[in-house]
Amino acid sequence: MGNLNVTRLTKKEDKANYIHQLTRDIEALDFMIDNDIIEKSPIRIGAEQEFCIVNNAFMPDNNSLDILKDIDDEHFTTEIGNYNLEINLDPLELKADCFSKLHDNLNTLLNKAKASAFKNDSKVLLTGILPTLTLKHVTIENMTPKKRYYVLNDAIKASRKQNFDIHIKGIDELNFIHDTVMLEGCNTSFQTHLQINPDEFIENYNWAQAISGPILSVCTNSPMLFGKELWSETRIALFTQSVDTRANSFLLNENQSRVSFGNHWETGSITDIFKDNISRFRSLVSSEFIKDSMKMLKNDEIPKLKALNLHNGTVYRWNRVCYGVGNNKPHLRIENRYMPSGPTVSDEIANMMLWVGVMVGKSKAYRQIHESMDFKDVKSNFFSAARYGMSTQFKWNGKTVSSQDLILNELLPMAYKGLYKMNVNPKDVEHYLTIIENRVKTLNGSEWLTSSYRKLLKTKKRNEALQVLTANSYLKQEHDYPVSTWKVLRQNATTTFDIDRKVCHVMNTDIFSVDEKDSLELVFNIMQWKNIHHVPVINSNKELIGLLSWADIKSHLNEIEESTSCVSNFMKTDVVCISQHHRITEAKKRMVENGINCLPVIKHNKLIGILTSNDIKNL
Repeated sequence: MGNLNVTRLTKKEDKANYIHQLTRDIEALDFMIDNDIIEKSPIRIGAEQEFCIVNNAFMPDNNSLDILKDIDDEHFTTEIGNYNLEINLDPLELKADCFSKLHDNLNTLLNKAKASAFKNDSKVLLTGILPTLTLKHVTIENMTPKKRYYVLNDAIKASRKQNFDIHIKGIDELNFIHDTVMLEGCNTSFQTHLQINPDEFIENYNWAQAISGPILSVCTNSPMLFGKELWSETRIALFTQSVDTRANSFLLNENQSRVSFGNHWETGSITDIFKDNISRFRSLVSSEFIKDSMKMLKNDEIPKLKALNLHNGTVYRWNRVCYGVGNNKPHLRIENRYMPSGPTVSDEIANMMLWVGVMVGKSKAYRQIHESMDFKDVKSNFFSAARYGMSTQFKWNGKTVSSQDLILNELLPMAYKGLYKMNVNPKDVEHYLTIIENRVKTLNGSEWLTSSYRKLLKTKKRNEALQVLTANSYLKQEHDYPVSTWKVLRQNATTTFDIDRKVCHVMNTDIFSVDEKDSLELVFNIMQWKNIHHVPVINSNKELIGLLSWADIKSHLNEIEESTSCVSNFMKTDVVCISQHHRITEAKKRMVENGINCLPVIKHNKLIGILTSNDIKNL
């Protein structure tokens, strides 16, 4: 979709024309397969690198188009978030030093991005979900100002006819309503491609499904969103919900999300997968299609199947079937979409090599995998891996086996054999697969992030901890040492970067608030039990309407047990407040000028935190 000028499908005539183009593309694909036109060899690999752009405080920086203009390289393209970009790497033949060459090519392109980012006072970061993202960064104002993203947003919202209900439960719980598809912009991935011989496509696609859970478990790198610990790979849950066109799971024939793992083994033809997508998911957008695919074939031209690829670009299977044309030769490939960006380029190439190696190294015992494994077990394995990462217990070949044992004892040896069979450089195989082995024996990206974050929270409030965590991730990433070598951050870790300290860095968010009708006795006891001196008063809409301090009630202790005494009789309603984005110096100034020791922190008049003189006395 990124290379097309798209429009939303609304008119009956436009829909009919698009469907005609889709069916002609399907007919053309069938014709090319039946007549042996699809390329069978050599086998190639490819990748897409999504990355985040951050400012010097490691917050999202909305300047992707400025950086893209400065880079001036066709390998780069936009993403839906204005703080993300994507690199499309050139495909390489699967042989010799292709993986180390891909590593070098990616570093070269990333260095171009870093140089342009530096000119714009920004940095480039590889991470599945940027830890410092907040809700204010996923609004429509932060969408990349390109027509296709607004069209997609409007189309999905029109299909749902209601806002997005996001609910993810992990160690913590995240539950909120959102009004755009911008949550998709939270997710950054390292998408890998493997060309597949069309004669073996369905069997290989099923194998890709079967190994998804184990491969994902060792690759997880996105355990947090908005400061909450959720899944080991939270992207899986978030992406599924962020572009869901269903108002509920029983809407017409869309009984699965546009982002899905699938519901069954594939047993038909390649085009049956595309036909299933078209049958389940209505077209959201269209573009201009000048040439008829079947007519092109009759004129000995190779069609790009633009209508089919456009529809396929709005159906997000974690293992996605892709059609493409290179050097005027059509090919088919599987796109692995579940591996996250980062923590380092070395880790990403190692993840890719593991997946490719297992794909091409499948042993005879796993041929016709759909006959020996239950698809429900395979699907369960995938979501368990997303939740629990390396702690997952898999249903595999009739047994329950740990992630570590399955990878070390079966999948890694399989990958070695497959890569050697494809004549990949043994030195490269040993280097990158050792990175995987060491990660299995130590820790992966998600484990480093959560362990470090918990340590930092012992001495810092959430927002400061997240910035220090992100800054240290960046520093380690720049050295390209695999995450298995990273030491968990100490609780007093800091950063060499000058992070401008604001109210959000030191405010308390674990707040005890009361209603104006609550009894004075209740408030008195809460203050004693919790050793606090200020209690905000909020109404039924969570809006701040007053503040009660110990000084307000200490002279009324004789009235505590009177049932008629309530908060409204003693609270102050003329409350001095502050925003979370104000500097600490401003907070100190307001306290001194008003002779107070407490500032409620509000957003749209709703209480989100509280700041006391004790929180800032040493700052």
